[in-house]
Amino acid sequence: MTADAPACADTQAPGAGDASEAAGDLPVLHRDAHLAIVNKPAGLMVHDSALARGETDFAADRLRAQFGRPIFLVHRLDRATSGCLLLAFDRDTASRLGKAVMSGEAGAFEKDYWAICRGWTDARFVIDHPLDGGPGKPLKKPAMTDFERLATCELPVASGGFDTSRYAWLRAMPRSGRFRQIRRHLKHASHHLIGDSSHGDGRHNRAFRAMGIHRMLLHARRLAFVHPHDGGRVEAIAPVDAEFDRALALFENT
Repeated sequence: MTADAPACADTQAPGAGDASEAAGDLPVLHRDAHLAIVNKPAGLMVHDSALARGETDFAADRLRAQFGRPIFLVHRLDRATSGCLLLAFDRDTASRLGKAVMSGEAGAFEKDYWAICRGWTDARFVIDHPLDGGPGKPLKKPAMTDFERLATCELPVASGGFDTSRYAWLRAMPRSGRFRQIRRHLKHASHHLIGDSSHGDGRHNRAFRAMGIHRMLLHARRLAFVHPHDGGRVEAIAPVDAEFDRALALFENT
């Protein structure tokens, strides 16, 4: 492994993901009277939409049952993305958090993702590339993502006439929240996200599946923001699942 930053340890909030959770419950990373942050697994849709295609299992429904009260989703995660998902227990809190998300003010709402992509990137880089809103929303709007390279590795995966392929483990910090922003920005830079069946590179996806890694390697690792009611700092870090951890181990063994 060629490392560019210290190894990051995942710290889970007390009680998060403990054995007392009922089957189907999402691990709770933070909870208070007004809001909660849970760790959404990869493969679970957040809510019903035109992209559901017959799906009947949604995080929103699970969370209503889990908390036994109405919930209001503050932001979204793609089905294939795991990690921190923020929800409010009342409309006022949801509105305040939504304004913080949209404000763009430094420190108001911080989102950090871990991503693994093809190729070795610069140590730090920014992708500033407008994106549309997805199917049926052709209007392009400004979109910017900051990236930091955490580590690199080179694996015996033949590609493009070479006997090996290079990969990078990134920290991604989107400044906006466009449809599939990180995935599409990485594609724009030809550093395709591993496991992304829509915007990735099939050759590299197949190589990782052969190693037992079938999921898309994008994880919403950290959320941090000012609490909308008491002004305190809220921070949650979501541990990765076993499959993502297997991918990270590739950076330790090369």
